[in-house]
Amino acid sequence: MSKARKSGLGRGMDALFSSYEETPADHEIVEDILLEDIRPNPYQPRKKFDETLLQELADSIKQSGVFQPVILRQSTIKGYELIAGERRVRASRMAGKTSIPAIVRDLDEQQMIEIAVIENLQREDLSPLEEAEAYSLLMNKLSLTQAEVADRMGKSRPYIANYIRLLSLPDEVKEMVNDNHLSMGQARTLLGLKDKNQLIPLAKKVLDEQLTVRQLEEYVQRLNSQSPAPDDTKKKPAKVKKPAEIIAIEQQMQDYFGTSAIIHQKGDKGKIEIEYLSQSDLIRILDLLDIQL
Repeated sequence: MSKARKSGLGRGMDALFSSYEETPADHEIVEDILLEDIRPNPYQPRKKFDETLLQELADSIKQSGVFQPVILRQSTIKGYELIAGERRVRASRMAGKTSIPAIVRDLDEQQMIEIAVIENLQREDLSPLEEAEAYSLLMNKLSLTQAEVADRMGKSRPYIANYIRLLSLPDEVKEMVNDNHLSMGQARTLLGLKDKNQLIPLAKKVLDEQLTVRQLEEYVQRLNSQSPAPDDTKKKPAKVKKPAEIIAIEQQMQDYFGTSAIIHQKGDKGKIEIEYLSQSDLIRILDLLDIQL
C-alpha cells in the first residue's frame, strides 16, 4: 500500500496496515478458496454496490481472473469470514467462478472491524450515511469516543460529529441521501430545523425545486425565525434584531457543534442555547466539549 493512501489516517491505524496489506508477506501464501466457503464481513459499512461497476469487474475477471487476492480469516464456526475484497468476491460469483485467490490471516474481532471500516473509507464512492455508519460502528463496537475515532481516522472532531449526526435523520430522508438525491451539505442544513415535523416536507421541497445548499440555508433560517401563531391574550414584546457579530458567532458555533446554537443576550449578560436531538446527540456534543457523563 502506498504512503499516499495511508496519509489520510490518524495515529493508531498505521499498525493495522500489516493486516490490511493485500500483498502477501514473505511467510504467507496465496491460495484458492471456494467462494461457497466465504461469508461476508458482518461489519461491512457499505450497503449498496453499483451493479454496473460490479458487472464490469465481473467481465474483467472472466477474461483475466482476479489479480489481487482478498483477505480472509478462519471462521470459528466453519469456512472463512471476509476481511477485505467484497467487490471482488461478488464480481467473481457474477462471473461464474467457484473459487478466488485469498490470503488467510489470524485476525481478532477488533482488527476485523477496523479493517472493514478502513477499506471502505479509503474509497471515494462511500455515501455520507455509509461513512456515518462506519464511524458509529467504531464507536459502538470498540467503545471509542468521537474524539478517539477522529484521532484514529485523522479527522477533526466536528467532522466526525457532523457525520454521526446524519444518523438522526428520518428514514425517508436517509433514503434520499443514500440515493444521492440529497447531498451531505443539504442533509446537514436540514438538521438545523427547529421544528422537526417540517424536516421531511422540506426535504421533498429541496428535491422538487432543486434548491442549492445556500438557498436551503436561507429557507431554514426563515422557518426558524418565524414567530408562533399570535396569541391575542398576550402582547409579545418587539423582537430585537441581533448584532451582525453575534449572528456570525452563532453560525460558527452551529458549524462546530453541528446543531442549532443560539445566543440570548440581555445587556452585558446572556446565555447560550445548544440544541440536541437525542441522548446520543447530547453525548456527541459533550464529547466535543471534553465533558464525560
